[in-house]
Order: sequence, then structure tokens, then C-alpha cells
Amino acid sequence: MFKKILIANRGEIACRVAATAHRMGIQTVAVYSDADANAAHVAACDESVYIGGSEPRDSYLRADIILQAARQTGAQAIHPGYGFLSENETFAQACADAGVVFIGPPASAIAAMGSKSAAKALMETAGVPLVPGYHGDNQDMEFLHLQADQIGYPVLIKASAGGGGKGMRIVKSSQEFPDALSSCKREAISSFGDDKVLVERYLTKPRHIEIQVFADSHGNTLHLFERDCSVQRRHQKVIEEAPAPGMTEERRREMGEAAVAAAKAVGYVGAGTVEFIAEPDGRFYFMEMNTRLQVEHPVTEMITGTDLVEWQLRVAAGEPLPAEQDELFIEGHAIEARIYAENPEKGFLPSIGTLSHLSFPEHVKFELGEVRVDGGVRQGDTISPFYDPMIAKLIVWADSREQAIARLQQALAQTQVVGVNTNVAFLGRLMQNSAFASADLDTGLIEKHSEQLLPAPKQASIFTLASLTAAIMARQGQTGSTTNRYANKADPWSATDGWRLSGHYTQHIRVIDNDEARLVTLEKTARGWQLLDNDIGYEFEWQVQITPDQTCHCRLSLNGSNHQATVVMQGEQAHVFENGAITIIGKPDELQHAADDSDAHGGGLTAPMPGKIISLLVQAGDTVTKGQALLVMEAMKMEHTITAPEDGKVEEVFYNVGDQVTEGVALITVE
Repeated sequence: MFKKILIANRGEIACRVAATAHRMGIQTVAVYSDADANAAHVAACDESVYIGGSEPRDSYLRADIILQAARQTGAQAIHPGYGFLSENETFAQACADAGVVFIGPPASAIAAMGSKSAAKALMETAGVPLVPGYHGDNQDMEFLHLQADQIGYPVLIKASAGGGGKGMRIVKSSQEFPDALSSCKREAISSFGDDKVLVERYLTKPRHIEIQVFADSHGNTLHLFERDCSVQRRHQKVIEEAPAPGMTEERRREMGEAAVAAAKAVGYVGAGTVEFIAEPDGRFYFMEMNTRLQVEHPVTEMITGTDLVEWQLRVAAGEPLPAEQDELFIEGHAIEARIYAENPEKGFLPSIGTLSHLSFPEHVKFELGEVRVDGGVRQGDTISPFYDPMIAKLIVWADSREQAIARLQQALAQTQVVGVNTNVAFLGRLMQNSAFASADLDTGLIEKHSEQLLPAPKQASIFTLASLTAAIMARQGQTGSTTNRYANKADPWSATDGWRLSGHYTQHIRVIDNDEARLVTLEKTARGWQLLDNDIGYEFEWQVQITPDQTCHCRLSLNGSNHQATVVMQGEQAHVFENGAITIIGKPDELQHAADDSDAHGGGLTAPMPGKIISLLVQAGDTVTKGQALLVMEAMKMEHTITAPEDGKVEEVFYNVGDQVTEGVALITVE
């Protein structure tokens, strides 16, 4: 077994690999960029080596620097995690040439499966069914357009070297194809250094089911059953679960055998995933093979009782697989939710910022279930524009799918993030969605149920306002109890129950709720406290525990109805967490300042997220039509196109290609 390994990655996967390595007595070396100098994965490892600038191409994609770090520290092997260099056959071969073990498949297997088009050709030869489409080498844009027309719309354009949902576009008509192809190729070259694409028929109600395979260098290959990854947004997975709901033993065997055959066909070694698209009638088609560990590997670990990272290390060290196929079995059900720094209400655009408050449920084991948190950031860390916006993964296990859903709802309700927008509340609504609960799954579930999953903002409830009021009063040293007010006090002057000589006390609390000003009045009378909102009064009592970081845990009663919430103050905003939902309430001054700032350029189309301008499609003086693309932004390797809201004329363009912009600034004025 290795004595020391280098982890050529960052974030939660680097922390995850380090945890297993330490349990096995293996020393670890972290690598880090400028942006990650104080990152959690650096602290999680025994040693760390600086490898360059914040942009991935200047650090985590520098194979030469990473190999040099391995030699410098005496690391015997390199674990690539997922993303970055994990599926780069050149890097795998460079490791082999340098005498450093690459903890993954041989370069030849990565090359065979790394290209989607080549992999599909290989599967076609092996008799695995494929989705109708063009998977060849001809990348002439007019030729690809003709192929799409012949396949019939809708079609899916996919980066041949892609993964993680990047470099994919659904095209619904022939007129849309040229722009979609250009955008897809641009994103592919940025993310993978290869703009080759394939074009396939887009299935209208597909399920995304993948098989976890494992092989060793002794000729043994097996699978660890399936995962359902159908619930996606922007072609990226949001929820993964194992086993796949409704999977029959016959279909599981067929897909498992096909996946194992695919791995054997390329001489595979290590962990890999064979991904399939399945139709409602049970037919399935090969989609791609990921020659690495997957983000969603924990759900497989939880239903099989295995540590797949340990298996990776043992196989890479030359040991045989720890089990045989007939020794593996499925127990219970596991679900994973990805916690992202993003804004679901704005098309899931990434969000950046400092995590001023971060709280997760504890990693605990129950008699009938388990909650696990895989994270790579800490409170005070920054979500930067350079890398994937995932904050952490919540994984739960239970005896049944129904119990697992309930446990994940509970875990999400205990998750609190302040400093960036997140999808936590969205995930909570997803767990309550009728289609998800009944396992009526397909990759379009989120879009089909957007009205329930992405509801219009509502005014804060009286309980939310009462929680905020209680927190404000507690931070001022004011208790809300009218009983035992002198208990444990040296004298009556130490009591903080709001007593006044006149018996009366009034405080007005003005807030901005959903862009509207609201006034809440708190009154203290001889009979107790009363909260008034819109001329409606409520008998009000509260208890607040304030932690050292000024987080307020509130228990309150309104007209005898009890409620709990956590309130976190950040600048001029209050974040109120209640049962998995978050309400952000501000003060009037903050809204006014924000409006003043947004008018810095005199109005115009504004940036929906922080990012970089990567393409300008118009210039001042151009005439444009409604819906016409004006410019393209990129953040965290995802593209967003700014389009004209109406017919008009471009009056001014405020930025150039390559410029970094902040969220909310005016980009273009169209008159």
C-alpha cells in the first residue's frame, strides 16, 4: 500500500479522499491555487504545495506542475478526484512515464471512453443500443446542421469530451441550431480544451440511470448496481439516489452486464461509471462512460456498505478487488442532494461571496438511517467565480425510499448558509414534490413542475416577522418573558423584561419585505407583550439564545401558537431560517442604496451574475430585434446569454470581451 499520495483536486472531493487515506494510515499532499491558499482541503492534508493562479488553466490543469509537486514531496501516487485532470489520458500517461501511480484507469481506457463519439462507436460494435444520432469526426458546422435536420428536432448537442452537464444544448428548431452549436463549442473548448461535438435525438421523457463499475489489474470486473440521476437542472444533476426506483431485477442484471462488458472492452482498471438513458418502456441506450469516481458515489457506498475510495487505493496499489459480484447486495435506500451556491429563481445562476454563516446537520447514524455531510468549505471561506459552485453534499440512508426522503427533508431544514444564494429551499420543495415522491422521474421534472418548485416570492409570515423582532430585542438585551423576571437577579434593576414605570413601552420595527416596506409594532403593557402587524394584534412571548457569533436561536409564542427559527444578521439584512425555508428581510436604506448603485450607467441590461464577458455580438449603433443575442457571459464555466428585451437600437456597450463584471451592473443600453 502507498505511504503517501498527492490529491490533484480541491474542495469536497479532496477532503473526501484525504479522510479515507488518513483512516488507512496514508499521508496526503494537497495542491492549491491563489484562490485556495486557505481552503479546507489544504488544512485536511498533511502537506500542501502551491501550484499557480486561480484560473484552473494556471493551476489545477497544469499537469507538469502537479507531477513536479508529487516528485518534490515523495508522493507515490496521484488521486485526481473528479473534474480537472481526472479524465485526461495525457496526464495519466505522464504519471506512468514518471513512475507515479495514477489512481484511475490506464491512459488507453481513458482515451477509448473519454471521447463520447469514440465510446459510442465502441459500444455499437459491442452491440449496446445507442440513441440515434451523429457521432463521427466531421465537425463542419453546415454538415452538423444537416445531420440535425435529418435526425429531427429536438436534438441534443453534446461536447464529445464533456461531462458534468457542460457543453450541452437542447435545440428545438433548425433556426436555433447555428447559435446553439457555436455556444456549445465555445463552452467545450473553455472547459475541456476540445470543441468536438456529437448530435443526438433528444428523448422527451428520459431517465438518467448509471451503473458503478470496478475493475482490478488481475482481470476481475464487477458492478455495484445502479444510481438514478434523473433530477437535473441546466443538464447537471441535483438529486441522485440508489437504487433506482422501479428497477426490476431483470433490467438491473441487463444494465449491469452491459456496463461490465463496456469496462472489459477497454481493459478498464479502477472505478468508473457507465451512464444510460432509459425510456419509460424500459429500453435503455448507452450515453457515455465516466472514467473516474462520480460526485454521487456516496449513495452507492451507503447501500452497499463499501468505501469506494478505499477500493480505488487498493486496486491502484495492485491488490485484487475486495469482493466478488455475488457477495454484493443492496440494503436500504440512499439519496444525495447537492448544495449549490446558486439562485434557482434566476435560472440557477451561480452565486459568489463569503460564507459568513454555515451550519449543517451533524453526521450521525441512527438505528434505521444515517445522515452524512461531504463538504469542502468552512464558515468564512469564499465561493469564488473560478470553480464549481457546489458547497457540500447531503447524503441520507434509510430502510425505504419514503423514509430517506423524510430524513433528507429534515437534514435540509437543518442546513443554513448566509453569504451566497443557495438551492437549499428549492431542494426542500423538491422533496415535497408529488412526482418526485411517487418516483415519476425524468430529466425534465424540474422544468415541468417549475410553478411548484420555483414559486413567486411571498410576503413574510407573521411568525417570520415575530422571529426577527425577537432577535432584535434579544440583541438589545430585552427578554420576552413576564414570569420570574427577578429570578437569579441581585436586584430588580437587573431585570430585562421591558418594565416601565408607566407600564407601557412601544417600539416600531421598519423592514423591507419582498421589496416592500413593512412596519411591525411591539407594545409592552402591564398584561404582557403584544405584536401588531396591519392592525392585527398578537400576544407575544419569546426566548432567544445568542451564540458567540451572534446567531439567534428563537423560540416564541403568538396567541399560544409556538414557533422556532434561527436569525442571522448580516449587515443591513436579516436571514430567518424556518423549517428549511429562508426569508431575507432588509431595511429601507439598503434598498435605496442598491437602487442608486444599479443606475451607475444610467440604466440598461444588467449582469444577472458576477462573471466574465466572453463574447460581444453587437456594438453601439446596431439595430436589434426582440430575443436577439447581445453578449455572452461566463461564470464557473457556465455560459449565460444576454438578449434584447424588445426591438431597438444599441445605444452604448459598457464592457469589452475579457472584462470581469459584478452582479447588477449595466452591460448594454438598448433604446
